[in-house]
Amino acid sequence: MKVNEMLSVLFYLNCAKRTSDGLVPLYVRITIDGERREFASGKRMLPEHWTAQERATRDCPDHLSINSYVTKTTAALEKCYNVLEATETKVTATMVKDKYMPKSPPKRTLMDAFKLHNDEFSDRVGKKKGKKGTLLRYERLEKKVRNFLYQQYKIRDIELEAMKKSFAPNFYHHMLMDDIGANTAMTYVKTLKQVINRAVNEGWATHNPCGYFKFSYVQPEREYLEKHEIMQIYNKVLTVPRLEEVRDVFIFCCFTGYAYETTYNLTQENLFKGLDSKMWVTKNREKTGTEETVPLMPIPLAIIGKYKNHPYCVANNKLLPVNSNYRYNAYLKEIADLCGITKKLTTHTARHTFATTVTLENDVPIETVGKMLGHRNLRTTQIYAQITKRKISNNMKELQEKLFNEDGTLKTIS
Repeated sequence: MKVNEMLSVLFYLNCAKRTSDGLVPLYVRITIDGERREFASGKRMLPEHWTAQERATRDCPDHLSINSYVTKTTAALEKCYNVLEATETKVTATMVKDKYMPKSPPKRTLMDAFKLHNDEFSDRVGKKKGKKGTLLRYERLEKKVRNFLYQQYKIRDIELEAMKKSFAPNFYHHMLMDDIGANTAMTYVKTLKQVINRAVNEGWATHNPCGYFKFSYVQPEREYLEKHEIMQIYNKVLTVPRLEEVRDVFIFCCFTGYAYETTYNLTQENLFKGLDSKMWVTKNREKTGTEETVPLMPIPLAIIGKYKNHPYCVANNKLLPVNSNYRYNAYLKEIADLCGITKKLTTHTARHTFATTVTLENDVPIETVGKMLGHRNLRTTQIYAQITKRKISNNMKELQEKLFNEDGTLKTIS
């Protein structure tokens, strides 16, 4: 059927696709300047009910619907052609078909969301606006989600819109059964929510199935060293250089509160003389970028002096000879055994020791401790702050001296 000078629309029965009950599908063919494009109408009929005028006969039970479809489709295709002709220099059959039957956008999946999120963050890392360690954490999460999908549902991926509210609690349970700690598993779910939020913001999903999950954390018992344990490690004679170096770095962290990565990146440029004419060390915390500035007490100052001319420090412009994180923690275990320390020594133990034994237990205000630790709010500092028995004892001793005389009688309030 010639619709206009350029556009032809043909409705025909595709007998090659005849069904077992004898019905033949009706197809539509668009032709423009010799180019053809076809699509199925979704209508079926017996061949004898179709005429050369491209109409269904009255004998066809569905003739009214079919004939109406032919009329409306012809008009719609002509309209699509006219719209395209008004804006395009050349109109093709493909363009008219795509205009009439716009392709549905691809259904995005959870792995698509990870690729979007992680690729963007990788770009930030390349521009020094994101941490490589954080990117590795996102990539670990992706692997865990892939493993969960296969074990739980025997699939490699899932459409975002197909994800149910049960996905987050099921994933959380899966990680717990995989011997991952409750707080760590909770953090993974929280990060997964962040990844999907990025996809929602991109318009790939209408909602975040993890948004219904209630996040709760168990306050862990944080290990820290008592004063005598710190000195026990510090004064231990170690004949193996690698252990001596790790011990010194650990003790340095006990008296500065610096985390492993921050300590690893310290250079001579991070030292400066403060207003009190004493040496200080300052560095933006690697994890958050928040400044950590700490005055150096005699022990960490002596440790810095000890390694000033160390070959590794000189060659790499480092303040201290810090091993890889894996070796650092492995050597700390050896040191704990040699020193008779039963507590688990890790890169975090020193930080907790600084917050508790070195500062708060000696009445350094929590606001000052938080500032030295590079915390943005006191709630974070309170996680590190252990209220020890010694602290309680010291405070109550001061209170008793204010309220009571030496003979135990209550002082007269003036």
